[in-house]
Amino acid sequence: MFRKSIAAVVLIIGLNSAVFAVQSNLDESIADLAHRWAKASYQTPDNQKEASFRDLIATAQQLTQNFPGKAEPLIWHAIVLSTAAKVNGGLGALGMAKDARDLLLAAEKINPASLDGSIYNSLGSLYAKVPGWPIGFGDKKKAREYFEKALAINPKGIDINYFYGDFLADQGEYAKAAEHLKLALAATPRPGREDSDAGRREEITHLLETLKQKHGDQLASK
Repeated sequence: MFRKSIAAVVLIIGLNSAVFAVQSNLDESIADLAHRWAKASYQTPDNQKEASFRDLIATAQQLTQNFPGKAEPLIWHAIVLSTAAKVNGGLGALGMAKDARDLLLAAEKINPASLDGSIYNSLGSLYAKVPGWPIGFGDKKKAREYFEKALAINPKGIDINYFYGDFLADQGEYAKAAEHLKLALAATPRPGREDSDAGRREEITHLLETLKQKHGDQLASK
């Protein structure tokens, strides 16, 4: 009986160690992909971006295959595809956007709150930017609903406040857009995501300056 108890304890420890190792490998792989995404997005010349994202898509696909049943690889695969769609443009962009949406919906079924609301933030961005019917699946109402879901999970996040601010600016809600962009600038830095944060802050600052130049009177009245 005593030997069986020891064997059971050893088995549990072994299983826990295996789970920890898998999670550790996943975290490392996600971190590497995030750094490569930031480099492709913010540090790569425009004429080289398409090739960079082609490589990133292959890496993201492999990551999804290596860690089945995990939400994080699906989310990052979607992020890579949606960014590549923006970079590439053309007819192929809509196909990538649809694939990204499907990956995010699959991740939602696993863990809706994964990566601090990134599922809903990314879905909001897709529904906001993709053309509506009959060309695409874009829907401003759905976009707003997804952004609000993301804000409920991560109200002070840099990405959600930037993308929601960008959406609000497109909708003509300039004062509210500026509020969220300022929240994005004030967001707590993310450890290990310094390269992404730096690039995002440049985007936020540029959009805020554009709003001030074009709609400063509306911002001042609030």
